[in-house]
Amino acid sequence: MLKQSVLVLTTFPADGDAEKLAATLVEERLAACVNILPPMRSIYRWQGKVERADERQLLIKTGPGRLRALEKRVKELHPYDVPEFLAVIIDKTAKDYLSWLSDSIHP
Repeated sequence: MLKQSVLVLTTFPADGDAEKLAATLVEERLAACVNILPPMRSIYRWQGKVERADERQLLIKTGPGRLRALEKRVKELHPYDVPEFLAVIIDKTAKDYLSWLSDSIHP
């Protein structure tokens, strides 16, 4: 069983198909769950200019052992040249949640 969980954050264009990406990650067992948050405005620097875009934040729940494959798959499916991929290792996760997460990401 897992000892830690991982929360991965990525953004996706607000008019893109974030649900398709989320479903693929769960179907392929790279993620146990993906939350798609409501549209938001992002302001960021890209290629020397300050840009603005409407995006959605995705919260991806997985385990440490699936992180590398998850990152590879997100990069393959994502429309951005450089997609956000921020992984936060969670040191404290309820045992029953870890058990569910483990069952969900391991074939």
